[in-house]
Amino acid sequence: MVNVPRLVIAAPASGSGKTTVATGLMAAFAARGLTVSPHKVGPDYIDPGYHSLATGRPGRNLDAYMCGTDLIAPLFAHGSAGCALAVVEGVMGLYDGASGQGELASTAQVAKLLRAPVVLVVDASSQSRSVAALVHGFASWDPEVRIGGVILNKVASDRHEALLRDALDESGLPVLGVLRRAPQVATPSRHLGLVPVAERQGDAVDAVRAMGERVLAGCDLDALMALARSAPALADEAWEPAYAVVERPRPVVAVAGGAAFTFAYAEHAELLTAAGAEVVVFDPLRDEKLPTGTAGLVIGGGFPEMYAPELSANEPLRRAVTELALGGAPVAAECAGLLYLARELDGKPMCGVLDAEARMSERLTLGYRQAVAVSDSPLAVAGTRMRGHEFHRTVLEPGAGTTPAWGMHQPERRVEGYVQRGVHASYLHTHWAATPSVAHRFVEHCRAR
Repeated sequence: MVNVPRLVIAAPASGSGKTTVATGLMAAFAARGLTVSPHKVGPDYIDPGYHSLATGRPGRNLDAYMCGTDLIAPLFAHGSAGCALAVVEGVMGLYDGASGQGELASTAQVAKLLRAPVVLVVDASSQSRSVAALVHGFASWDPEVRIGGVILNKVASDRHEALLRDALDESGLPVLGVLRRAPQVATPSRHLGLVPVAERQGDAVDAVRAMGERVLAGCDLDALMALARSAPALADEAWEPAYAVVERPRPVVAVAGGAAFTFAYAEHAELLTAAGAEVVVFDPLRDEKLPTGTAGLVIGGGFPEMYAPELSANEPLRRAVTELALGGAPVAAECAGLLYLARELDGKPMCGVLDAEARMSERLTLGYRQAVAVSDSPLAVAGTRMRGHEFHRTVLEPGAGTTPAWGMHQPERRVEGYVQRGVHASYLHTHWAATPSVAHRFVEHCRAR
């Protein structure tokens, strides 16, 4: 049984202040001495970094599209084990999910799967009495979604607050917090969303502290905790990554980190470790050689386009990566990793493992994908079906090698990515908890080196 008090922080639309409120709540409760488990609905990598900074625990994603609905409660149980409170930040608007697939992967669906009360964050900057109609509509749309209260954001004045509270008195939902406009808490963004924590360092710490102070001053933490404790127990067993025989040799799997490669799901390292690997993180911006004994390499997503000159200037590491890849070692590269393995990025030399060139573009490629492995690789056998997510504003030419990585089936049919020697490189972000066999297969290929 899972009996962790929990809240889902949702909003009518993106831009309402979910990240500020969710991160602020995490920080405020953590400051009270509570162990807070942070979670994020959907595939986003950046918000969990702020969550982790607020709580001191790994930020974890709950993605019903990539992982399936059956894994949401077990993954939640795994991440929240031993915690006094779990805070789940939603994605987009409360009822928005995978395009054209109803409630799938929406905040509302995850809240129902977790049987968790929802706190609705409303941007009240341009309304007064109409807020009651808005809240009533969201609260009554799906009777299985329990909205337990409202936090009003971007409130202009005492008079504005009084008008909003009077209107909401008729809705039957309590006002659990009121936050005034505070631009100093805003977090900077770029073409793919917020700037990751790893790139902001001290500024990120200050921003999270400010969010916590703002929430502490404007929200009723006791009422929010009481609402969290009203969530019933879940009967689901916790997800468990440990399935490998650990008596066997433990190959070193080097995982790219640092400011240029910040996109990673916590469960990936856990699965690699459970499969018998020794996971060692390295920074391609700073380290001039791979970790000693590296048998396999994982290069996830991030913002290599922001650091192309620095990545290019680290020639010793580029040579080491190239030698490892051309020697047949297993290499799993997603999005930023794909660009790093290319011949060049925005005119700057990269590793040259792939005969392709990458550049920034004006077009944002964004959305869930259904994919099937076209070729055997250290990650998957041909025919393996996976769901993933694309999120980039770069173009790779050509977009697929003579042996592609994936055949895409949504939203259009195409092949994408590269499989050559031991390399599997693609724009597609995947969540290995949905198909843990990929981690096991990858480690087995590393062990065979």
